[in-house]
Amino acid sequence: MKIIKKALKWFLYFLLIPISYLLVSLLLASITINRKSATSGEEKSIYLSTNGVHLYVVIPKENLDPLLLKELKYTDTDQYVSFGWGDENFYVNTPTWGDLTFSNALRALFLKSSTLLHVTRYSAVGTEWVEVKVSAPELQKLNTYIHQTFTRTTNGSNILLKNEGYSSLDDFYKSKGSYSCFSTCNSWVNVGFKESGIKSCLWTPFDFGLLNKHE
Repeated sequence: MKIIKKALKWFLYFLLIPISYLLVSLLLASITINRKSATSGEEKSIYLSTNGVHLYVVIPKENLDPLLLKELKYTDTDQYVSFGWGDENFYVNTPTWGDLTFSNALRALFLKSSTLLHVTRYSAVGTEWVEVKVSAPELQKLNTYIHQTFTRTTNGSNILLKNEGYSSLDDFYKSKGSYSCFSTCNSWVNVGFKESGIKSCLWTPFDFGLLNKHE
């Protein structure tokens, strides 16, 4: 009987961890970090997109910093470029949710790992994208944030993973940082907004945290 009670107690302690994580996440995501400056100068549009889990920031190609754009693959028909950040093993080995395994999820959330930037090109605005109006200074800061996330060679070139994209319209590049349950693909976008002075969450590991601020 004592063994059963002890096992039950440890099970409840274990269950408390994800519940606490969820509650803290929802609380911090509800706290809004407002713009650092007046918004009267808003003149550019960027977008937020999601596949239901991963959040991406989408920027018109014409509004990308030349330093950022010159190291990316694109064509004349590509008008918008999205950027997402995440765990390398998860990105490469889990192209669809049907490929998700427990070990891949566990490694991404709790083990130190390398990361990638997922860059996708579009010819038109997606119907489900959420438009965000930004000023020129905010846009420049966001460009800088993304540019600084890429890992580069000694000569300053991005490191492209050849033939690892999901289609002919997307690519993976080596990036800085380590993915965890505290530093997720969604919190990466949120940090970019926060550092650029755009309305954001105090912290959010989920896509809906930032989306709710701009929908």
